[in-house]
Order: sequence, then C-alpha cells, then structure tokens
Amino acid sequence: MDVKGLIDCHTHTGFSVDSEADINEMIERAIDLGLSAYAITDHCECNRWYGREHYINPTTYLYFDFGQDYLNSVAEITKLKEKYSDKIELICGVELGQANQEPDLAQIVVDDRRVDFIIGSLHQLYETEDFALIDYSMYTHDEVMGLLDRYFVEVLELAKLGKFDVLGHLTYTLRYIEGNAGIKVDLKKYDDIIDEIFKTVIYNGKGIEINTSGLRQKYGKTFPDELYVKRYRELGGEILSLGSDSHCVQDIGKGIEQGAEIAKKSGFKYVAYFKEHKPVFIKL
Repeated sequence: MDVKGLIDCHTHTGFSVDSEADINEMIERAIDLGLSAYAITDHCECNRWYGREHYINPTTYLYFDFGQDYLNSVAEITKLKEKYSDKIELICGVELGQANQEPDLAQIVVDDRRVDFIIGSLHQLYETEDFALIDYSMYTHDEVMGLLDRYFVEVLELAKLGKFDVLGHLTYTLRYIEGNAGIKVDLKKYDDIIDEIFKTVIYNGKGIEINTSGLRQKYGKTFPDELYVKRYRELGGEILSLGSDSHCVQDIGKGIEQGAEIAKKSGFKYVAYFKEHKPVFIKL
C-alpha cells in the first residue's frame, strides 16, 4: 500500500459507536503512511441526536445520543490539531447522517466553526431500520428495489438540502444488499435520479467521495464505483474526495491507492480535502 502524498478523508475513532479505535493511534498511523491530509469523521446521526427517551416508538437500533458523540469528537480533534500541527494536516470532520430528516439539528453542525469538513450520508430511511440492520431474507426482490427507490429519493433530498461538503458513499446500500445478502440489483433504473443527484451536488458547489471500504468487504467495489465516478465527471463534477471509511487503525489508507486510480481513469487530475469547508486540491 503506497498512499504517500494522498488523503484519507473518511475515518472513525472510538467516538463513533461502531469503533473502538484510539484516536491518537489513528493519527499516528496516518502520519506513518505519509498521508498529506487526514480527516476524522466520527458519526453523528441526526435522527438519533438525543437520548432514547426523546423518541416515540424508535426503531430497534439500540444507540442514541449522537449529538453528545459529535460534541465529544469535535472537542478532542480540535485539541489534537494543535498537538499534531507540525506532522500532518489533521482535519476536524463529521459524518452527518440523515440531515434531511432533522435539518435544524444538522444546522448546528454546519454552524460549528471548529468543524472543517462534513460528509453527508444516508444510513437509514424515514421510519425504517438502518440499512446495516435490515434482514433482507425477509424481503422479496421487489421490496428490496422499493428500499432502493426510497433511498435515492432521500439522497436527492439530502443533496438539495446541501448541509455537507461531500456526499458520502453513494450506492452504500449495496454493501448490505449485494455484498452481505447476495441479492443482485440493476441500478440502471436509477440513472436519471443519480444524474439529478450529481447535478444538484455540482450546482451547490459540493463534491462526492470515492469510499474505498467496499474493496475490503464482500461487495468488492468502491461506493460509488468507477461507472458513476465517470458520470459525475461527465456532468461537470470537479470536487472529489477519497475515504477509507476505516473504523480501526489497520484500515486507514486501505483502498486509497485504488481510489486514486479510479479518479484518474474518470478524468480527475486532483482530489480534495477541506479546511473551513473550502476544498484544498491535491494533484494526483
């Protein structure tokens, strides 16, 4: 793995519910790899911002209080930026989930001047379980396609809202539908709405990411894959980030080299990280 001079702008530490990684060890690993810039983007799910008692009939997802997790993560990264200032470009980021479902709460993160970078993600549909926790064996193929119908409609809502810097892991649902459950789907029926998502992102001056986590998972491809990265470029997309979506020290930088190759094949000469929500371009 040779990622020297590249970026990894989607990673999680122990401030995320699904990670136990020590934040200092994560940063030290990024330095050892020679990354030009490294972003910590711990989870903040807007639809579970408060404690469980705040919600009536919540879904079976067991974890809440993401608003507090966000505050804890950002406070610690802010301190560590000074500690590591002479070793790496450390970026204070947030992976902001379901901003379209709670836009007023999302605005709190947008307004936080400590935050350099926001990934806009959709992990869970309205009144539906998180995609990671759905039992797809209980769904017919048509019902699975119905989930995807709703997914892309909500991603378009998210894009129109624009409370992010890059749109996170488009096609993420395939990690679970195709990769884990083995259900094959044809995304061609969504080409028009994906085009609309990309056009909205571009019009709003935002970007997308190549999320490389699928390369080390059963799915075997990036989110989105090369086909859609090329389409984003064809439509005029210029802002592209790279992220491993690592939740442990060992996964930092994994797939980033391949992601950079996909970017180049798709017509990109630069990738970007963000400081104070402004893109900083790195030549590939």
